Amino acid sequence: MNIFDLAGGDAGPAETAAPMCSRKACRTGAAWQLLWNNPKIHSPERRKVWLACEEHRLWLEDYLQTRGLWKETLPLDLAAVSGTDS
Repeated sequence: MNIFDLAGGDAGPAETAAPMCSRKACRTGAAWQLLWNNPKIHSPERRKVWLACEEHRLWLEDYLQTRGLWKETLPLDLAAVSGTDS
């Protein structure tokens, strides 16, 4: 018996999880993407992404803005995330 057999290797491709809010302990579905970068370590064109639900969007924006990291907030395109056309 191979240890990798225990993982169910023949199950096929894993399902893509729905995007969730980046706020600590929040498991609500994301509706927004907050684009940011840290100019001390990232090139100007580099964008990191945090996902936000409706409830935490403003909190996460404020967190990034206070530190001078926030660049822009865009609606999350779920079709692009899942790789399907609508």
